[in-house]
Amino acid sequence: MQLTRLAPVVLVSLLSACALAPFGEKPLEPQAVAQADAAVQKFIDTEQMPGGVLWIERAGVSHHRAFGVKAAGGAEPVTEDTVFDAASLTKATVTATLVQRLRERGLLDMEAPLSTYLPGCGTADFARITLRQLLTHSSGLPPDLRASDPFMSGPDPVFVQLPESERRARIDAALARASVQPLEAAPGTHFRYSDLNFVLLGEILARVSGKPLQELAKTEIFEPLGMKHSAYLPLQSGVSRSDIAPTGLAGPTHETLLRGEVHDPTARRMGGVAGHAGLFTTATDLARLARMLLNDGVSDEGRRYLSHESIVLLETPQSPPGVADLRSLGWDIATPFSRPRGSLYPVGKSFGHTGFTGCSFWLDPGSRSFYILMANRVNEPHPTNTLPLYAELGTLAAQAAGLKSAGSE
Repeated sequence: MQLTRLAPVVLVSLLSACALAPFGEKPLEPQAVAQADAAVQKFIDTEQMPGGVLWIERAGVSHHRAFGVKAAGGAEPVTEDTVFDAASLTKATVTATLVQRLRERGLLDMEAPLSTYLPGCGTADFARITLRQLLTHSSGLPPDLRASDPFMSGPDPVFVQLPESERRARIDAALARASVQPLEAAPGTHFRYSDLNFVLLGEILARVSGKPLQELAKTEIFEPLGMKHSAYLPLQSGVSRSDIAPTGLAGPTHETLLRGEVHDPTARRMGGVAGHAGLFTTATDLARLARMLLNDGVSDEGRRYLSHESIVLLETPQSPPGVADLRSLGWDIATPFSRPRGSLYPVGKSFGHTGFTGCSFWLDPGSRSFYILMANRVNEPHPTNTLPLYAELGTLAAQAAGLKSAGSE
């Protein structure tokens, strides 16, 4: 039965891989594309996620397809325009990009300490943490605010339409708690992935620009790059609730489905806008961002968006000396979290990120290829694990782009 159900998937993949190749461009390797489609379908069939969108592209030749349904047990089909909660993809795609936009204007210095941008916050050790250390997760801060922290134990505001003044107060409260967390290592000496690094960066961006983070992202990223379906606070930004894939349950008794309200609990308590989570977007929009990054900072419309220097900072290792786990200024390169790279994309020369909700994104400048998976595994009413899918898709996307293992012909 499963082979019968997957046969149309394979056929469509074979046809689309060839049909979407512009004149003169080599098509994606059709067998690898078909296997990638089948892998996504398998994880849906085994109830590891209700649906998703897969995008594979190399040098402008793309394969993209929607799978499954928006909600577990539901009937609404996922489309390529379905909006997903991108979770920690926010860190790399929004916050890291904004840092470079403001750096290019002379408003941010990667080696400057936090005391420059957050005067009076935290201990002396905290004040010495640099922006580079935040971006490379080498600040020494703990991973997040514990569930027992006063900020996390208060009422969940997810179902309240917050006025901006209350959102501002919640962000200030989160900053106050983040700045007094004991460091777990000396800054610049160890890699430890931490949401708090990007909570702080989001606040720095807002202070330096004089704009709320959601407005800054809109005017500096989404509008210039034509990312028409991307936003913080999507329900307040004109996105229909029915166009959004739901995530988990929240509320006092975990009875209300999150659909357009951010899944990450810290970002929710911050009013839905944070540097580490809160982006809602589509695979189509992220593909526009990916092409800009792989085209040395030039957008689809041919306009220079980021400088070459910014692209280097975003795509190559920037971790402090002596830190073995490699990060760029915002993206994962070679750390324990690099599973989406698969087995063929080059270590140290490709980069990407994941999102807790079920999203994965990996890019390779050398082959000018990337893959995106947007999904909502957290909508399933039982534990799920899509990490093996990320690794499989990374390998298959590289094969589709023509990369081969060492020793193969």
